Amino acid sequence: MIERCIDRAARALLVVAAALGFLLSFLVCADVIGRVIFNSPVKGTPEMVSMAIVIIAYLQAAYAIHSGGMIGVDAVTIHLPARIQSVLAAFGAVLGAGLFALVLWGSIDGAAHAWNSGEYEGEGALRVPVWPARFVIVLGCALASLSYALLALRCLAAGLRGEAPTGYITSH
Repeated sequence: MIERCIDRAARALLVVAAALGFLLSFLVCADVIGRVIFNSPVKGTPEMVSMAIVIIAYLQAAYAIHSGGMIGVDAVTIHLPARIQSVLAAFGAVLGAGLFALVLWGSIDGAAHAWNSGEYEGEGALRVPVWPARFVIVLGCALASLSYALLALRCLAAGLRGEAPTGYITSH
Protein backbone atom coordinates (compact mmCIF):
# COMPACT_ATOMS: atom_id res chain seq x y z
CA MET A 1 0.00 0.00 0.00
CA ILE A 2 2.65 2.50 1.06
CA GLU A 3 4.86 1.37 -1.84
CA ARG A 4 2.10 2.23 -4.29
CA CYS A 5 1.62 5.67 -2.73
CA ILE A 6 5.33 6.43 -2.88
CA ASP A 7 5.47 5.12 -6.45
CA ARG A 8 2.65 7.43 -7.52
CA ALA A 9 4.14 10.41 -5.70
CA ALA A 10 7.59 9.73 -7.16
CA ARG A 11 6.17 9.48 -10.68
CA ALA A 12 4.14 12.68 -10.25
CA LEU A 13 7.19 14.56 -8.97
CA LEU A 14 9.20 13.21 -11.90
CA VAL A 15 6.64 14.68 -14.30
CA VAL A 16 6.81 18.03 -12.50
CA ALA A 17 10.62 17.94 -12.68
CA ALA A 18 10.52 17.15 -16.40
CA ALA A 19 8.08 19.98 -17.06
CA LEU A 20 10.23 22.37 -15.06
CA GLY A 21 13.30 21.29 -16.99
CA PHE A 22 11.45 21.79 -20.26
CA LEU A 23 10.37 25.29 -19.27
CA LEU A 24 13.84 26.06 -18.01
CA SER A 25 15.27 25.31 -21.46
CA PHE A 26 13.06 28.03 -22.93
CA LEU A 27 14.24 30.52 -20.31
CA VAL A 28 17.89 29.75 -21.03
CA CYS A 29 17.34 30.04 -24.79
CA ALA A 30 15.55 33.36 -24.34
CA ASP A 31 18.38 34.58 -22.14
CA VAL A 32 21.04 33.59 -24.69
CA ILE A 33 19.11 35.11 -27.60
CA GLY A 34 18.46 38.28 -25.62
CA ARG A 35 22.10 38.51 -24.61
CA VAL A 36 23.56 37.86 -28.09
CA ILE A 37 21.07 39.56 -30.41
CA PHE A 38 19.58 42.35 -28.29
CA ASN A 39 22.40 42.81 -25.76
CA SER A 40 19.76 42.51 -23.07
CA PRO A 41 19.60 39.20 -21.15
CA VAL A 42 16.49 38.04 -19.33
CA LYS A 43 16.78 39.47 -15.84
CA GLY A 44 17.07 36.96 -13.03
CA THR A 45 17.98 34.01 -15.22
CA PRO A 46 20.98 32.87 -13.11
CA GLU A 47 18.89 32.97 -9.95
CA MET A 48 15.97 31.11 -11.51
CA VAL A 49 18.26 28.49 -13.07
CA SER A 50 20.11 27.84 -9.81
CA MET A 51 16.84 27.39 -7.91
CA ALA A 52 15.30 25.25 -10.66
CA ILE A 53 18.28 22.89 -10.78
CA VAL A 54 18.01 22.21 -7.05
CA ILE A 55 14.27 21.70 -7.35
CA ILE A 56 14.62 19.34 -10.34
CA ALA A 57 17.29 17.26 -8.61
CA TYR A 58 15.30 16.73 -5.41
CA LEU A 59 12.02 16.12 -7.23
CA GLN A 60 13.68 13.23 -9.08
CA ALA A 61 15.49 11.65 -6.12
CA ALA A 62 12.65 9.40 -4.95
CA TYR A 63 11.97 8.13 -8.46
CA ALA A 64 15.66 7.39 -9.04
CA ILE A 65 15.72 5.26 -5.90
CA HIS A 66 12.31 3.75 -6.51
CA SER A 67 13.14 2.67 -10.05
CA GLY A 68 16.58 1.30 -9.20
CA GLY A 69 18.30 4.15 -11.01
CA MET A 70 20.78 5.05 -8.29
CA ILE A 71 24.39 4.10 -8.93
CA GLY A 72 25.43 0.81 -7.45
CA VAL A 73 28.74 -1.00 -7.79
CA ASP A 74 28.51 -4.76 -7.61
CA ALA A 75 31.97 -5.78 -8.83
CA VAL A 76 32.68 -7.59 -5.56
CA THR A 77 29.22 -8.44 -4.26
CA ILE A 78 28.14 -10.20 -7.46
CA HIS A 79 30.50 -13.05 -6.54
CA LEU A 80 29.00 -13.51 -3.07
CA PRO A 81 26.08 -15.78 -2.19
CA ALA A 82 22.61 -14.34 -2.86
CA ARG A 83 21.74 -14.05 0.82
CA ILE A 84 24.86 -11.98 1.56
CA GLN A 85 24.18 -9.81 -1.50
CA SER A 86 20.74 -9.05 -0.14
CA VAL A 87 22.02 -8.23 3.33
CA LEU A 88 24.69 -5.91 1.91
CA ALA A 89 22.12 -4.27 -0.37
CA ALA A 90 19.84 -3.75 2.63
CA PHE A 91 22.75 -2.21 4.56
CA GLY A 92 23.43 0.15 1.66
CA ALA A 93 19.75 1.10 1.52
CA VAL A 94 19.75 1.79 5.26
CA LEU A 95 22.77 4.05 4.79
CA GLY A 96 20.94 5.84 1.95
CA ALA A 97 17.84 6.28 4.09
CA GLY A 98 19.99 7.64 6.90
CA LEU A 99 21.78 10.08 4.61
CA PHE A 100 18.55 11.50 3.21
CA ALA A 101 17.03 11.58 6.72
CA LEU A 102 20.00 13.65 7.92
CA VAL A 103 19.64 16.07 5.01
CA LEU A 104 15.90 16.25 5.74
CA TRP A 105 16.55 16.98 9.41
CA GLY A 106 19.09 19.65 8.54
CA SER A 107 16.81 21.27 5.95
CA ILE A 108 13.66 21.77 7.98
CA ASP A 109 14.92 24.82 9.87
CA GLY A 110 16.24 26.41 6.68
CA ALA A 111 12.91 25.92 4.94
CA ALA A 112 11.00 27.40 7.87
CA HIS A 113 13.41 30.35 8.04
CA ALA A 114 13.13 30.99 4.29
CA TRP A 115 9.33 31.01 4.60
CA ASN A 116 9.15 33.19 7.71
CA SER A 117 11.80 35.71 6.70
CA GLY A 118 10.88 36.01 3.02
CA GLU A 119 14.41 35.05 2.00
CA TYR A 120 15.20 35.64 -1.66
CA GLU A 121 18.01 35.23 -4.17
CA GLY A 122 19.11 38.03 -6.46
CA GLU A 123 19.11 41.79 -6.41
CA GLY A 124 17.54 44.49 -8.50
CA ALA A 125 14.83 43.82 -11.06
CA LEU A 126 14.06 40.23 -10.08
CA ARG A 127 14.22 38.68 -6.65
CA VAL A 128 13.52 34.94 -6.59
CA PRO A 129 12.08 33.51 -3.35
CA VAL A 130 14.15 30.71 -1.83
CA TRP A 131 11.38 28.91 0.07
CA PRO A 132 10.12 26.75 -2.84
CA ALA A 133 13.55 25.17 -3.31
CA ARG A 134 13.98 24.70 0.44
CA PHE A 135 10.61 22.97 0.80
CA VAL A 136 11.27 20.77 -2.23
CA ILE A 137 14.51 19.64 -0.56
CA VAL A 138 12.49 18.67 2.52
CA LEU A 139 9.87 16.84 0.46
CA GLY A 140 12.41 15.15 -1.79
CA CYS A 141 14.52 13.97 1.13
CA ALA A 142 11.49 12.62 2.97
CA LEU A 143 10.37 10.58 -0.04
CA ALA A 144 13.92 9.46 -0.83
CA SER A 145 14.45 8.31 2.75
CA LEU A 146 11.17 6.39 2.70
CA SER A 147 12.07 4.84 -0.65
CA TYR A 148 15.41 3.66 0.69
CA ALA A 149 13.76 2.29 3.84
CA LEU A 150 11.31 0.28 1.75
CA LEU A 151 14.16 -0.93 -0.44
CA ALA A 152 16.03 -2.08 2.67
CA LEU A 153 12.99 -4.06 3.81
CA ARG A 154 12.62 -5.69 0.40
CA CYS A 155 16.30 -6.59 0.30
CA LEU A 156 16.10 -8.11 3.77
CA ALA A 157 13.03 -10.10 2.75
CA ALA A 158 14.90 -11.34 -0.33
CA GLY A 159 17.82 -12.31 1.90
CA LEU A 160 15.55 -14.27 4.21
CA ARG A 161 14.24 -16.16 1.19
CA GLY A 162 17.82 -16.77 0.02
CA GLU A 163 17.36 -14.64 -3.10
CA ALA A 164 19.57 -11.93 -4.58
CA PRO A 165 18.29 -8.35 -4.29
CA THR A 166 16.47 -7.00 -7.32
CA GLY A 167 17.43 -3.34 -6.80
CA TYR A 168 13.87 -2.25 -7.52
CA ILE A 169 11.12 -1.43 -5.08
CA THR A 170 8.37 -2.24 -7.53
CA SER A 171 8.45 -4.30 -10.68
CA HIS A 172 7.92 -2.22 -13.79
